[in-house]
Amino acid sequence: MSFFAKETSIVREIWGKSDTVLFIFAGASAEFALNKAVDWLYFTGKLPSDPLGRLFSTVSYARKIVFATTDQANKAIGSMRQIHSAVENNRGASIPDWAYRDVLFMLIHYSIASYELLERKLNDDEKQEVYDVFYRVGIGMGLVNLPSNYIEWLPVRESHLNENLQKSVYTADLFKQYKKHLGAMRFKVLLEAQKLLVPDHVKRLLDFDDFSLLTPIVPLYKISKLMKMDWMVKNILLPAAYKKEILELDVK
Repeated sequence: MSFFAKETSIVREIWGKSDTVLFIFAGASAEFALNKAVDWLYFTGKLPSDPLGRLFSTVSYARKIVFATTDQANKAIGSMRQIHSAVENNRGASIPDWAYRDVLFMLIHYSIASYELLERKLNDDEKQEVYDVFYRVGIGMGLVNLPSNYIEWLPVRESHLNENLQKSVYTADLFKQYKKHLGAMRFKVLLEAQKLLVPDHVKRLLDFDDFSLLTPIVPLYKISKLMKMDWMVKNILLPAAYKKEILELDVK
């Protein structure tokens, strides 16, 4: 039996920790709000009406792929492709290829950035492993013009950031929805986490400053994990409606 991501893959370690997964989507939620193609999720109405539910739907697919056998992962990727095709048919237009690549690039960037923030720096081989797993997801989705390796991907990623992001009415509304669904305190934590993860260009577009209130807290949180006390922090910060789903993200 072959697995889509090797059983020893760093990608499994990254996506097997609930806090890392949450930080991945904290960063991605900021960048996605700036994407020029974000109107596609407004067409379905799912993202603005239930951003947290959309989060766990996406998490479910990503994790299904990371921890699945090759056959199961390919079926999940095919299912994603069908869902997007149905949306395109309903709207009578095609989601731009670059928009698909942007989402894939977010998963790559924030997987690495979140793990390095909460755990340790990744070496070049591990970064390549992250890229390889999501590269194969992209190929399965039918994406073209993907760089063949992590090093070649870096300037392409930078180009996408500069060309495909803009602050718009959707940006403002999405952040309004995040606050509505999270509450003021958790929304503030989200913003401070985003500051630690997003690229400089995203910071500029969102008018983020360089200082995050979480900067001195992250080392303390790491210590709490070593002492098996991180559950108290999660208990305070996690939305009650999704607490069970989030804690189940931890792979034992």
